[in-house]
Amino acid sequence: MRLSQNQIFNNNLSSILKNQQEVNKATQQINTQKRVQSASDDPSAVARALLYDDKIQANDQFSKNLTVLTGRLNMQESVLENIKTSIDAAYTKAIQAGNGGYANVDREALAEELKSIQDTILNLTNTKTEDGKFVFSGYQDNAQTYSFDAAQGKYVYGGDQGQHSIQVAEGVKIRSSDNGFDVFENVEKRLDVTSNVGTVGGLITSSTVYVAEQSVFDDFHRNNYNADPAAPAGANTYDLVITAGTPNTFQLEQGGTPVATGSFEGDTVRVAGLEFKYEGTGSGTISFDLEKPQKQNVLNTLENLIGTLTDPNISLEDYKQRMADASVGLDKAKVSISQAQAGLGGRVNSAKLVEQSNHDLDANNKESKADLIEADFYTAISELTKHETALQASQSTFGRLANLSLLDFIR
Repeated sequence: MRLSQNQIFNNNLSSILKNQQEVNKATQQINTQKRVQSASDDPSAVARALLYDDKIQANDQFSKNLTVLTGRLNMQESVLENIKTSIDAAYTKAIQAGNGGYANVDREALAEELKSIQDTILNLTNTKTEDGKFVFSGYQDNAQTYSFDAAQGKYVYGGDQGQHSIQVAEGVKIRSSDNGFDVFENVEKRLDVTSNVGTVGGLITSSTVYVAEQSVFDDFHRNNYNADPAAPAGANTYDLVITAGTPNTFQLEQGGTPVATGSFEGDTVRVAGLEFKYEGTGSGTISFDLEKPQKQNVLNTLENLIGTLTDPNISLEDYKQRMADASVGLDKAKVSISQAQAGLGGRVNSAKLVEQSNHDLDANNKESKADLIEADFYTAISELTKHETALQASQSTFGRLANLSLLDFIR
């Protein structure tokens, strides 16, 4: 087969240009540390690398979300701890107020201190996030969490029961806040009877009914209160039937069914955690109703306590009951906050686990992307050396073949 001078020239030139391209490509791979310089180099690898890019970007956003979440949870934890500290201080004041030796002026001084504590708690419940949203208002986070309603004479909750969440991983959301309804509103009030004045019959002319042993009465109330809306009238009405004699006897009944029986002396009956005192000349009945279980936020518990301390005309028995209301209410409010803190701690731990998982996933995604498009440095150096050698050989061969002539072989 005969090769013309033009064919030899073109073949050698093509070889030189091809090797130059390979040298340039290898040089770019070393400079950019990327094996794939354009989509045409490896379309499949580029497509898969773009998918990893999406995952890496999503992970970056999740990391930012985790930063926001952690900040809000820590802030909420700090607020709740400060509220609990304030409740502890109020509880101490309530215990002091129970001192029978305190005069009205001493009680009023305690009331002033409690007002200051109440203001502190009010401000803390109305805490805002970094973007000006009320932390404990649920989805209604533009509405103030708590405010005083002069018409009702009490503090009212302005939020709802919504709970904000932040996505921190694929398919994973963690609550970023607790609403005030669950933390502050959903606190049980002290269980009691509806009235401290009993309805009397027979030879009994008057009677008072007070809770004397709270824990015993709580058990009685929980075991016997009928919460069925369809229950007949009087389902929670109880009758203490007293029979005069030696000794006097009593029978506690509900709708004619005996609940408890016993004997007593004098004019005082103690049963089911209740203390009945009565006046009369013989047998008779004392009727009372179990109060429906109620909820009360800590601000209104303090409002009632302050009102009690500043009331100079309150009876000793009523004063004791209001002190019991305050002590139980403050204690239950603190328990509710502690439960919220426990939930916060669990979410903080979850956030840490998710953060570590995201970190590991991000490292895997970046490594997988690198395997697809990044160059191995030593392989790139070897490729560059190989192509440079091939280029030098092509250039040397081209120079020799370009000068070939028939006259060179004629002697």
